[in-house]
Amino acid sequence: MTELKPPYLAFDPATRRLRLDPHEPAFFQNPYEAYAFLHGALNAFFWEEFGFWCFGGFDDVNRLLRDRRFGRQNPAGIPDSRGIGQDRTHLSAFDGIEANSMLELEPPVHTRLRTLVNRAFVSRQVERLRPRVEALANELIDRFEPGGVDLLPAFAAPLPITIIAEMLGVPVDMGPQLLDWSHRMVAMYMHGRTRETEDTANRAARDFSDFLRGYVAERRKRPGEDLLSLLIAAQEDGQKLSEDELVSSAILLLNAGHEATVHQTGNAVRSILAQGGDPRRFFASPEATAATVEECLRFDAPLHMFTRYAYQEVEAGPGIIVQPGETIGLLLGMANRDPTAFAEPLAFRPDRADQKNVSFGAGIHFCIGAPLARLELQVSLKTLFERLPRLQMAEQPRFRDTYHFHGLETLAVRI
Repeated sequence: MTELKPPYLAFDPATRRLRLDPHEPAFFQNPYEAYAFLHGALNAFFWEEFGFWCFGGFDDVNRLLRDRRFGRQNPAGIPDSRGIGQDRTHLSAFDGIEANSMLELEPPVHTRLRTLVNRAFVSRQVERLRPRVEALANELIDRFEPGGVDLLPAFAAPLPITIIAEMLGVPVDMGPQLLDWSHRMVAMYMHGRTRETEDTANRAARDFSDFLRGYVAERRKRPGEDLLSLLIAAQEDGQKLSEDELVSSAILLLNAGHEATVHQTGNAVRSILAQGGDPRRFFASPEATAATVEECLRFDAPLHMFTRYAYQEVEAGPGIIVQPGETIGLLLGMANRDPTAFAEPLAFRPDRADQKNVSFGAGIHFCIGAPLARLELQVSLKTLFERLPRLQMAEQPRFRDTYHFHGLETLAVRI
């Protein structure tokens, strides 16, 4: 059944053009209402406010994420919605980091960087962190005020930034500063950014880079067991990371290592509490815990749009031809609610037989931190609800006006 068209949305099925302001409060508070209508009308459309074709069907998003005719690296310097190809001299520090970030690169450079980082980051580090994550979750809960607390600054934010800072070997008490730099850099990906946003992001990138270069120099002299030391030592066919690549990789891991996890933690707590009853039933076994986290990732993902460039003329969908250098938008949150891919897509069902999601992406840019994020979510959510099974919302949580990064402003709970 086709859903009713939300009043804030204008859609022409003949031209497949959509007018929808991503800053419309009714939309960013609940994008799933618009997604449900669009699934019923058309899964692919030209989103006027962004200026490119967007895809929201699960199969389309999964396919296009894996299609090597698209990538993250602008192949021709063509101006796009992010300002690539325009005058960016005021963004030299920010662009310097992006230029060496594996998220923004394609093979063969991407392959080399990812192989080096993956060896140091995933295989040697993640599972051994489980006891530390559990201990930290308990420490944070012990600090809660007796009556109530905002879970975002008290629990969701400090846990992943502490873990990634400890992994990298940088001071944990730098956490607030690292978060501030990260937030200012991530603002570059928001719709409708300003020159002030750009200048602030560039300063943050410069300061972040200078900070890390100091620690890299220290680790070169006195290596340890931390991630920076492992990245310095990592080799592939005799090749190592350059200092610029090392700094960009560390910043990417710091930013990605907490930004999405904070949002997903908040979204997950909100989703679980909305089900009512004893939340411990979702964490009765390791298998149940893992399934609950996967359903949280599907049900209310922290990242709703991921963009790619076309590397050649491509028919991205029936009758949708994109040219080299043009952008497409992949709507991860919409894909995760596709009724052709999921039974009862609007229902929170951790036991579903069709459990899958594209919240971490797919293909060669699949999130390198996915194992760490899953572990943090499994351990932190299970610990939170086992310790505080009668947790309740103190007020209706509201989402931030940041459509790409779908996360709450606050998450006030009663204990």
